[in-house]
Amino acid sequence: MKLPAGAPGAKVLAFGHYQPANVVTNDDLSKIIETNDEWIQSRVGIKERRFAAPEESEIDLAVQAGGKALAASGLAAADIDLVIVASCTLETQIPNAAGRVAHRLGIDAPGAYDVNAACAGFCYALASASDAIRAGSARNVLIVGTEKFTQWVDIQDRATSVIFADGAGAAVVVPSETAGIGPVVWGSAGDKADAITIKDRHSALHQEGQTVFRWATTALHPIAKQACEAAGVDPAELAAFVPHQANLRIIEAIARKLGADNAVVAKDIVLAGNTSAASIPLALSRMIERGEVPSGGLALLLGFGAGLTYASQVIEIP
Repeated sequence: MKLPAGAPGAKVLAFGHYQPANVVTNDDLSKIIETNDEWIQSRVGIKERRFAAPEESEIDLAVQAGGKALAASGLAAADIDLVIVASCTLETQIPNAAGRVAHRLGIDAPGAYDVNAACAGFCYALASASDAIRAGSARNVLIVGTEKFTQWVDIQDRATSVIFADGAGAAVVVPSETAGIGPVVWGSAGDKADAITIKDRHSALHQEGQTVFRWATTALHPIAKQACEAAGVDPAELAAFVPHQANLRIIEAIARKLGADNAVVAKDIVLAGNTSAASIPLALSRMIERGEVPSGGLALLLGFGAGLTYASQVIEIP
C-alpha cells in the first residue's frame, strides 16, 4: 500500500474478540415473538446471535476483547498510551468507556476517549489511531468496538430484535516502517439520519429497514472502491473483504459490486448477528482464528450505519 511521501506508517499488530456465552437461535426467538427461522434467514441471513447476561455490561465485553488483543500482540499494558472505545450502546455517558476499560486492563494514564459513529465506529477509531501514531501523538493504541444492544432493543419489535446482538472486538495498532493501514475514506449522509434512531434514554432502537437497505446497496460500493484506490490496491489483490455485519443480503450485494473476486467475504452475521461497532473486528478476529485469511494479506474494511455514517480502509492482516 502507499502512503504520502515521508509519512510514517502504522499497522494492526493483533486482534481479539469476545462473545457472551448465551446463544439465542431463531427458534428461541420464535417462542417470544411471532417469527420463525425461515423468515429471519430469508431476510437478514442470521441463524443465531449472542445476548449478554443482565449483569454483563458493554464495559465487561470490551475488557474481555481488549485483553485478548493485548495478549495476542505480545505488548504489556504499560506499552499502551492511547485507548479508544467505539460504541453506540453505552448505558452511561459519564464516565467514558475508554477510561474504565483502560483501568481494568491495567493500562496506566493513557489518553482515553470514546467514538460514536455507530456501525462505522471501529473504522473511525482505527483511522484515528493510525493518524495519532503517524502524527506522533501516540505510540501504541488499543481500540475496542463493544456493543450491548439487548439493553436498547425492544424484544417484541421483530424488525430489530432478530437482528441486533451483543459482542466486542479489539485491535492493537502500532508504528510500522511500511503502510499497514491505508488512508480512510469516510463521510456521512445526515439527510437520512432519521433512518436509525433512539429518541431518548427511555426509548428503544428504531430502524427504517428498507431505507437503510437501499442506501447500503447503492451508495457504499463506490466508497469501498475509493478506499482501495487511496491505498493503491486493486480489489483483485484483496485477501479478505470485511464489511459491517448488518445484513447478509447487503454484504453479498456490496461484495458483488466491489469485484474482489479473490477475497474471502466475512459473513459472521450468520452466527453473531449485527453487533454494530464490534462487528468488523469480531468478524476478522474470528476469521484469523479459524485460519481463513493469510497473515500479511490485504483486507478491506467497510463500516456503515446510524448517522448515517460510513468509513472504509485497507489493512494488512496481522
